[in-house]
Order: sequence, then structure tokens, then C-alpha cells
Amino acid sequence: MITVVGSINMDLVVDTTIFPKQGETVLGNRFETVPGGKGANQAVAAARLGADLHMVGAVGEDGFGQELTNNLKAEGIHTQYVSTTTKAATGIANILLYQNDNRIIVVPGANGLVTSTEIDAAKEIIEQSEMVILQLEIPAKTVQYTLNLCKELGVPVLLNPAPSENFDASWMELISYITPNETECADIFSGDLEKTLEKYPNKLIVTLGSNGARYFDGKEHIFVEGFKTQAVDTTGAGDTFNGALAYAVTSGQSLKEAVRFANIAASLSVEKFGAQGGMPTLQMVESRLGGQSL
Repeated sequence: MITVVGSINMDLVVDTTIFPKQGETVLGNRFETVPGGKGANQAVAAARLGADLHMVGAVGEDGFGQELTNNLKAEGIHTQYVSTTTKAATGIANILLYQNDNRIIVVPGANGLVTSTEIDAAKEIIEQSEMVILQLEIPAKTVQYTLNLCKELGVPVLLNPAPSENFDASWMELISYITPNETECADIFSGDLEKTLEKYPNKLIVTLGSNGARYFDGKEHIFVEGFKTQAVDTTGAGDTFNGALAYAVTSGQSLKEAVRFANIAASLSVEKFGAQGGMPTLQMVESRLGGQSL
């Protein structure tokens, strides 16, 4: 069982072939509302692969909140610890898609009201979990509280440090895995990347986009290749990687096997529109592997 503590957003997506300059108005190609939020995305990614998944988070008492909760349920995710608040609207992410890349502005809304109260309510489920997944789109105090609780309960934590400006270096001793991309890694850990990786063997896993991921296993630097694909929308690739990594590790795969598995899942996720739209099933990942054992 995996528990995700994190954000639940509605993504407001605009697709355009013209990126507007300051003060300029342009016509876009398409607008859609699609379920998102790094927490919810990672939960869906792991659930589609077969994980027994519990979500801890908050939505507003509005149409988006109800739609997002129903979406989680439709993915087979347990939502009894997703609270509904009248104090804030459901979180949103404004996503601009331009030339197969994305720029995102997040308005946290109800995600900013996820507190120790919600974590305490889910303590029994957290204690039973094989892993807890965290990101940084909820308050830092809540992340700290969850990390301390997991440490007390002996539950491994995978932390995806995004957005990186909310990261606290003191958390490193409380987590089992941390998965920044190259930009986030540079923001969090100043200095030489190889030396940084060597400082955190089998803990710091840096994602490299289409080039895969790398980490240090205590003896040597491990590069796990990416899988080339035709990208349609890269929005959910990182979240897919994290959900898939947690699923693979808790399924008993070695770290190298788990990173390879997560790379394949992430490559599949970008082939369809929407953060969650392309997230693959276990059968899809195994098919990309060609039926070979991980």
C-alpha cells in the first residue's frame, strides 16, 4: 500500500503556437480543464500500475473539488482522507503548452490548508503503508510534520522536491528517496553534481528528461537511459516517474530496476494530452519492455 500526501488541482490548459510577448494578446488553439496537482498525478500514476493507493489532501467545496474527487475514485484511489473545505477554492494550475513544452503557474487554494490535522486523521493508514510520497505543493510545515511522523513510524518516504524553493535541507535525513530534475537539483544542492550524488548514495535520484535518470550506488555512478518517444504533452512525465518509482520499489525491484521501470512509464505518459491522460497501466509498461523481466 502507498499513501500520497499532496496537492490536488484542476489544470487549466491552453495550447498555443504563438507564445505571447509582454502586453500582447494572441489566439490559442485549444483550452481544456483536466485533473492535475502533483500529489494527485503521482497517486494516479501509481494506482494505474496496480498500487493500493490512499490520497491525503484537500479540495474546495466547489465544482472542481467534486470533479477531482470523483476522478480519484474512478482511478481506484481511496479518498476518505481527502477533505473538503469552505475556506478556499480548489487549487488550480494554469498551464501554457507551447512547442511540446510547458510553463505552469500554480494557485494552491485548498492545498494550502492541508495541515497536521489531516495527517493525524490518516495516521493509521500511513503506518500501514509501504511508502509515503510527498511533494512541495502543500505547506512546508505539513511536509515537516509528515516526515517526522513517517520517521517515528518507520515508513519510507519518497520526496519529489517541486517546487524546489519550498525545500528544507534538514529533511534529507528523514527521507528514503529524493527525485529532483536537473534544474531542481541545481537549486537545492549547490556545487558539483557528481559530488552531491556521492554524498547521498541510493537516495538522490536526478531525472534527466528524455535522457533518463542518474544516481550513485555507493560504488559507481549509475546512468539509466531514457526511452525515446514522440512527445505530445510533457506535463505529467515527472509525476509519472515518481508514482512508478514508488510502485516499483514497493514491489520489490532493485533501485536500478525501479528507475528503469519509472523511465519507461514516464516515456509513455508524454504520448497523450494531459498530466494524467497518458499515464500507463502495468501492461503498457511491460509491453514497452518487450515482455522482458525487470
